[in-house]
Amino acid sequence: MSWDILPKVQLPSARRMITLTVLRTEQTTPSFRTVTLGGPDLGHLVVTGFDQTVRLFFPRLGQRSLRMPTLNSEAWMAQVLLLPKSVRPWVRNYTIRRARPGEQEIDIEFALHGEGPAAAWATSARPGDEAGIWDMGISYLPPAEAEWHLLAGEESAVPAILSILENASDALTAEVFLEVPSPADIRTDILAPPGARIHWLPRREGLGRPGALALATIKEAILPAGRSYTWVAGESKLPTGLRRHLVNDRGVAKSDIAFFGYWRHGRSSPG
Repeated sequence: MSWDILPKVQLPSARRMITLTVLRTEQTTPSFRTVTLGGPDLGHLVVTGFDQTVRLFFPRLGQRSLRMPTLNSEAWMAQVLLLPKSVRPWVRNYTIRRARPGEQEIDIEFALHGEGPAAAWATSARPGDEAGIWDMGISYLPPAEAEWHLLAGEESAVPAILSILENASDALTAEVFLEVPSPADIRTDILAPPGARIHWLPRREGLGRPGALALATIKEAILPAGRSYTWVAGESKLPTGLRRHLVNDRGVAKSDIAFFGYWRHGRSSPG
């Protein structure tokens, strides 16, 4: 997706391809599944928390093993694309939901929407299966001058926002809008700062375009006064629509909005 400004991202100071194995899986809620990955290679990952994003490599259906890139630079992408599909891995972007460096473990939480390869892999993954990661850094970079934060996303961005909240300072003041497919996906065990108000927005039986409910709710919401910082991600119409609303209707500076289109409804990612 093209934006009229490039999103700010803090890249890791050093990184390398990391090969891991599945340790366990858990059905977190009906629409979310957590895959725990681990291995000694995690010693090479610098954990930053917040919305730390990785390229996740996993085998295609029918492949017996994972073929990871060997280049520790952006040239890895060309290397992967030159591979025949018989050995080429799937590659998708995911947030590290939780990291436990001392235990050499990370959790990746998958929103099980649609019939994409990542959701299929997460559903069928078993202990011992291979996966790999490449650190992409963080995009949650609020200015110190922000008096409060607006965090918003549909299910594809819920893991990132929950990770942001769990890594945030107790002094954070935030309005948080989390759209999920059904009431059964609402979490009650989130460790969030006391000043963060979380608004769960179930779509009821999963109906409606993802992100539409969150956008409509925020447009009607009474938000705090003072300078804000917005971090919004998810299906493309949510971040672009919310940014347009905040700038045009609420007078928010474009520079105080970080917005990311994770996917487009009705379109699959290439690969």
